[in-house]
Amino acid sequence: SYPIRNGEILGDKIVLHYIINAASRLKIYGLKGEFIKEIYIDPPGTLSNFNRFENELVFKYESFYIPYRVYKLDGWNLKLHLLDEERVPDNYIIEDRWVKSYDGASIHFFIFRKGDAELKNVIAYGYGGFGLGLTPRFYPHIIPLIEDGFVFTVANIRGGDEFGESWHKAGMRSNKNNVFKDFIAVIQYFKDMGSKVVAYGSSNGGLLVGGVLTIDPSLLDGAIIGYPVLDMLRFHKLYIGRAWIPEYGDPENPEDLEYLIKYSPYHNIREMGYPPTLVYTGLYDDRVHPSHAFKFVAKLKDYNAPVYLRTEKLSGHMGASPEVKVRELSEVVSFIYKVFESRAKDKE
Repeated sequence: SYPIRNGEILGDKIVLHYIINAASRLKIYGLKGEFIKEIYIDPPGTLSNFNRFENELVFKYESFYIPYRVYKLDGWNLKLHLLDEERVPDNYIIEDRWVKSYDGASIHFFIFRKGDAELKNVIAYGYGGFGLGLTPRFYPHIIPLIEDGFVFTVANIRGGDEFGESWHKAGMRSNKNNVFKDFIAVIQYFKDMGSKVVAYGSSNGGLLVGGVLTIDPSLLDGAIIGYPVLDMLRFHKLYIGRAWIPEYGDPENPEDLEYLIKYSPYHNIREMGYPPTLVYTGLYDDRVHPSHAFKFVAKLKDYNAPVYLRTEKLSGHMGASPEVKVRELSEVVSFIYKVFESRAKDKE
């Protein structure tokens, strides 16, 4: 099922904002429920910041290579007017792809690349939790990588809300294994083509990448784990972690503990060949305690893994000044370049 994100009454019409295959679409109905019109903006993108002024609806649109457009929908004739935009080159491609997960579930993902780029060096991004779906957004630090021929893929795995609340529930608590398996299926799609893959995720997405790293590190050519939750047996004892029990389960409940310990990244580090891994956190992160990152890196080092820790002293959980964020993301991008460069040399 396709979820409705929000809606507005516009004169004698109802405008509903749907998420269809992880991208925004507007559907317009009469007050008695009769369908009138569907509005789709190309390329696939995300609509937000809806504001109604009498019989006009103004909203923002963005996509992987479009920082923003501002549109106005006229309630009288239902015509869409472009009010403002940030112009960008148009030599990019956004594709919808699907892959089967281990249990037959169809997993949607986006591929963002330049028109002439091969599926050779892939950055796989995911989140998979808390009902937070990943729709096409503008990631400024990804653009230089795309310009240099890399590929960015965003996986709409279970745990998000891209296909409704049932999709979220299929990736929470005892179903969390689905999230890792879905992401692995997307990564395997590229590996089967001979691609090199760096997995990238932050916060709950850091848990995702940490989980895949400790399940099957041979799948990855590199891993980027930001502000992560990695100790699933103690997360509830640190900061606001107890608030996540409805999503993850309660480590003090024996039934929940049984599945938590099976995937807890910290507890599943063992003697394996790990790829280069960057873990980054904030010393003053008051949501996810930085000890998750610290102890994970320390344990990986015990097994001589090529792991690097970046600790930001001027940020909280994702929040920081533009200068701090630029510095942090610059080092993330540098790590990606280094990984693909070294893998290319290994191949030679």
